[in-house]
Amino acid sequence: MNAEKISRIPVALTIAGSDSGGGAGIQADLRTFAVHCVHGASAITCVTAQNTLGVRRVDAMSPEAVVAQMQAVVEDIGVQAAKTGMLLNQKIIAAVALQVEALQIDNLVVDPVMVSRTGAQLIDNDAVKTLRQQLIPKAAIVTPNRYEAQILSGFPVNSLDDMRAAAQVIHRSLKAKVVLVKGGGMPGNARGVDIWFDGSKLETLTTQQVDTNNTHGTGCTLSAAIAANLAKGEDLWTSVQQAKKYVSTALTYSLDIGKGQGPVGHFFPLLQG
Repeated sequence: MNAEKISRIPVALTIAGSDSGGGAGIQADLRTFAVHCVHGASAITCVTAQNTLGVRRVDAMSPEAVVAQMQAVVEDIGVQAAKTGMLLNQKIIAAVALQVEALQIDNLVVDPVMVSRTGAQLIDNDAVKTLRQQLIPKAAIVTPNRYEAQILSGFPVNSLDDMRAAAQVIHRSLKAKVVLVKGGGMPGNARGVDIWFDGSKLETLTTQQVDTNNTHGTGCTLSAAIAANLAKGEDLWTSVQQAKKYVSTALTYSLDIGKGQGPVGHFFPLLQG
């Protein structure tokens, strides 16, 4: 990468799928980058036909196309941080992992999109294995939800103590630098509580719970907000804290659109008068 060509404006790259309904994926990521005053670039891994009711169709990009997008952005513009979302299959995951190293992408946030909030597995076991072995060890932070934490740790996650144990196992077994186990899908008082573990510090992060059914895209938005803050030069701990606060406020302004689960309100500061 030519250092002279790197933009002085903070740049973040999202490597993820497209959500035609606009609530998650690259659409959510780019809106999150924008509201943080970070220029957003993208490498699209798949195109989905979806709305607030669910996903109707998924078409994968070729690994070569994903790689070409990453190279085009990094070699010309440069990026200060990147995040991954839905990578869909083993070949794309392997290609992305190789390019993260080849392009020397730092500040990588891995949202290991494997399982939905309802517990449905979204990628096959070969893809999960490649994610575990090749991509997660390259991440500055990995942000699994409770069901993804179950797969990565190998045991059920039903309580805060389970979340703490899973974070430590994932850190140790997968060589993850920092693990943030998200509690958005947890029951009772654990809902919305996240657990941070960096090898020494085990912290519980809480925010005020927001009563809304319109939570589509919260995982994408959190990881994008972490990446945006990293691109602006914040340290990882501060980036996570600020990202969690942003998502909580965006949930307060969630959008009641469509017939199903609407998205969070990414541009809530524009609504504050």
